[in-house]
Amino acid sequence: MRQIVLDTETTGIDPRQGHRIIEIGCVELVNRRLTGNTFHVYINPERLVEQEAIEVHGITNEYLTDKPIFRNIAQEFIDFIKGGQLVIHNAPFDVGFMDHEFAKLTGLAENKTGNMCTVLDTLELARQIHPGQKNNLDALCRRYGIDNSHREKHGALLDAEILADVYLMMTGGQTDLNLSGQGSGEGGVQVETIRRVSSDRNPLKIVQPTADELEQHESRLDIVVEEGGSCLWRQ
Repeated sequence: MRQIVLDTETTGIDPRQGHRIIEIGCVELVNRRLTGNTFHVYINPERLVEQEAIEVHGITNEYLTDKPIFRNIAQEFIDFIKGGQLVIHNAPFDVGFMDHEFAKLTGLAENKTGNMCTVLDTLELARQIHPGQKNNLDALCRRYGIDNSHREKHGALLDAEILADVYLMMTGGQTDLNLSGQGSGEGGVQVETIRRVSSDRNPLKIVQPTADELEQHESRLDIVVEEGGSCLWRQ
């Protein structure tokens, strides 16, 4: 299963008022493992960024002056996400901006996010798992013991990386746990701090049993069956 954890930063909060995407950050998961494959780009929105938005993400109009416009990165972006499942926190916000950008493109206007990908909203998922609690990204990091102290401002790629860790913990745990250092989540609940596993680590060694070990194993199972026990190994 291929999933793309995605976040965007924008010039403001409503695309219907002409606001545009200025940053896209994506990280790829395949079968719940981070692959190291990412997509990250800053975009010239061809309009001014509102001061309130700059205070959130710190991306200034001057910084975006020499960046590509959305049209010039659209096909590369579509190629990266197409056919996968997007994992987004508060998905209607990001998907609304993406569809607004796609609609501006001649020849690509028929492309909507929902036609290219399925979408999983981690905010809705968090509300189901933790009803009545704060479920923004910072709150979820505290709850699951995820270190986001380096997140001074919002940034699309950084937030996508953090969200990937949050999503994996919410849906069954990370692929690796640092069991030597337990943190305390909300309400004093003990949670495990996580350490991201490298995608290029050496594979686990598989040790095959010897013929003698297999024979001893079968003998032990015979005893279990003779005593009327339930033998899961033979089901």
